Amino acid sequence: MTLLSDALSTPLGTSTALDLGPARALSCRECGHETPLAAEFACAECFGPLEIAYDFSDITRESIEAGPTSIWRYRDLLPVPRGVQDIPNTEPGLTRLIKADRLGAELGLRNLWIKDDTGNPTHSFKDRVVAVALAAARELGFSVLCCPSTGNLANAVAAAAARAGWDSVVLIPKSLEQAKVLTTAVYGGTLLAVDGNYDDVNRLATELAAEHEDWAFVNVNVRPYYAEGSKTLGYEVAEQLGWRLPEQIVIPVASGSQLTKVDKGFTEFGKLGLVEATPYKIFGAQATGCSPVAQAFSEGHDVIRPVRPDTIARSLAIGNPADGPYVLDAVRRTGGAVGHVSDEEVVEGIRLLARTEGVFAETAGGVTVATTKKLIAEGRIDPDAETVILITGDGLKTLDAVAGHVGPTATVPSTSRAVREALGNR
Repeated sequence: MTLLSDALSTPLGTSTALDLGPARALSCRECGHETPLAAEFACAECFGPLEIAYDFSDITRESIEAGPTSIWRYRDLLPVPRGVQDIPNTEPGLTRLIKADRLGAELGLRNLWIKDDTGNPTHSFKDRVVAVALAAARELGFSVLCCPSTGNLANAVAAAAARAGWDSVVLIPKSLEQAKVLTTAVYGGTLLAVDGNYDDVNRLATELAAEHEDWAFVNVNVRPYYAEGSKTLGYEVAEQLGWRLPEQIVIPVASGSQLTKVDKGFTEFGKLGLVEATPYKIFGAQATGCSPVAQAFSEGHDVIRPVRPDTIARSLAIGNPADGPYVLDAVRRTGGAVGHVSDEEVVEGIRLLARTEGVFAETAGGVTVATTKKLIAEGRIDPDAETVILITGDGLKTLDAVAGHVGPTATVPSTSRAVREALGNR
């Protein structure tokens, strides 16, 4: 078995004279130790997780607004080469921010928005993080794009690699939804179904990353770069709200990276003077069958106790979330919370969002909507405050979740009389 210390000593794609835009160094989130930019994911001093440290130049609202209609409008805030928009990529981002008055009325929220990230190229927010990871991996000297995945990331990696002309190697749990399996395999890369859950798959990926120097595992050996792509969700929300921060935001939690990076994006915009640094609360959403962060929050713990996932929300089914402790830090610092909901409530959340706003979300979206409803009932979410809900994946990926719950209103003969009777003679 490959140990973490062995993986750290392996040359996983270091390079010199890197062009990674404003990125200055890798910084440990625990001890603050900085190391040069490279394909590393854990601190050599304390084994803490690494993230990107920056030296930002002057950035204005006008320069952002003049940029591409994709995440590359924020390239000067990301660890990517300066000409990244000219390299073949899937060009994700700048998805809809929808004023959700009908859903808000159902939930009791007076000012609700939905950030609908189903409009990305493979219909989830993962296109954002993969685009950043691929750009960095290219600069670091890799040639194969890889990942362990619960589904959405598998789709995004396979598609991005195909667009870039790279080979891909994707590892998934064998129990993954068939729709996500097919929409990964269609891109023609290597797809390996592993006998185990996501945490087993992730451990295997860590071993393989140490054994194959030219393989960039987006959420392992190039994870610090990959994770920064989630900041663009925060950037877009602020820009689309008219260059201001929402008062409340609800975010689904799998590894927890998305939540912490949206928080980082809000903070960076405030420090750069692009928005007024107004207070905001962050809320996390998990499914009860995989809710280690929510449980730690409710019990007042700082340590996440791993669990074995058992939920229909497979895209959130990470029993040992890497960023779990940092999620707790963010929600506690901002005055938010982390809640969880049953699988039955997940399905209800999917249907409620579709019925009120015409947005069909995957199970993670059902988790987010249902958790929002529960947190309102518990008095944690202010019904009068401006609130944003993140919807991060398309419902066509998880049709099995609603199969048996929805279908034809009736089956009728081909006569108008039969239709009238089915409609109660309306």
